[in-house]
Amino acid sequence: MKRKIVVIEDDQPILDLMGILLQKLGYEPVLIANGLDALTSVRADPPALILLDIMMSPLSGWEFLERLRTEYNQREIPVILFTASPTVPEKMKKLNDPKVGILQKPVTFDELRAAIAQFLE
Repeated sequence: MKRKIVVIEDDQPILDLMGILLQKLGYEPVLIANGLDALTSVRADPPALILLDIMMSPLSGWEFLERLRTEYNQREIPVILFTASPTVPEKMKKLNDPKVGILQKPVTFDELRAAIAQFLE
């Protein structure tokens, strides 16, 4: 059975590309365009991993992560943040969550494979 990875990204071309890349890596991608829908999906059926865009609306990636960890008490699901923002590494230090990683956009196939392997293999 393929492991499920939820991708939360509001840019449709990036969301579609991530789905293709995850399929090539042998995972089952679940593509969701906003954080609110993703919270509902993850609570109903927790994935092996979440790939999370930071700059989204109506719920930012940071807000999604906070709600996932506190309100939904999902602390064991690994989350990889992917963003073009240069301020994310600073916020990551303050977060101090060993189950959270980061990928800077644009993400290459090899970087994606390595980041996922870090949490799932």
